[in-house]
Amino acid sequence: MSQTYLSLTVDIAEESSEILQDLLHEAGALGLEVRDTETPTMPGVRAPTKGESIVVAYFEDRESAEDARDAVAESHPTARLSLDEQPQQDWSNEWKSLIKSVQVGRLWVGPPWDVVNAPADKVKLVIEPKMAFGTGDHPTTSLCLAAVDDFMSTHPGASVLDVGTGTGVLAIAAKKLGAGHVVGTDNDPTSVELAQENCTDNQTPDLDISGRELTEVSGTFDLVLANILANTLIELAPLIVPKAKDRLVLAGVLAHQRADVEAAYRNLGCTVLEGAQQGEWVRIDLKR
Repeated sequence: MSQTYLSLTVDIAEESSEILQDLLHEAGALGLEVRDTETPTMPGVRAPTKGESIVVAYFEDRESAEDARDAVAESHPTARLSLDEQPQQDWSNEWKSLIKSVQVGRLWVGPPWDVVNAPADKVKLVIEPKMAFGTGDHPTTSLCLAAVDDFMSTHPGASVLDVGTGTGVLAIAAKKLGAGHVVGTDNDPTSVELAQENCTDNQTPDLDISGRELTEVSGTFDLVLANILANTLIELAPLIVPKAKDRLVLAGVLAHQRADVEAAYRNLGCTVLEGAQQGEWVRIDLKR
């Protein structure tokens, strides 16, 4: 008898998507599919309405799926929810087809099953996509990977702090490209555990990944990365800026949020550099 999975589909305001993804992951989702304005929807798959994202979470049993549904309904009362059964084969193939490898500068980042296709001349990062965010194929992650590649090419041995490290992809990329002391922090214990696993899988076990608050991280760093949400970047600015010796790279910011984020960091003495943009997502580069 073929096993079925439960899929919880959530239509939610786009700005709440990443918080929802964290909640679903903590609720035990086996994997997440995210459809938003930045990700072309596969043929025959329902696309989100303007200003919204669709997040589909997959669960192994009905109890977990129903608990997650109740948690989402409580924390996001305006979200629209539906719970459905999915055949195992559909889940397995469709989920894997959504995870794409990317090449950014000297880097190749992708899932374990695609590593055989990685070009021999690239520095390889194998990221197990247990979370939707931080596999490399999201515009904000790609933008940050490009910044890491650029900075490390001219600053070998630089120290790096990755705030909100998620899967650890940026911290691991920095180490593999020649960084010295690398620290990653995240307030989600599941992310910390996953990032530590990815460090082991990528032969970078000496990375310092933990759930420490920024106030508990000692010293300053040549490069500070923060790929989180715009409002969190603004809120944490007084803690992030003092950790930077030279360069800050901020992402997770939509084009219309750029001015507010830049203002928060300018007010703390930072100079705004050129940065980059991919679709509606922008990367803010700053000099301390």
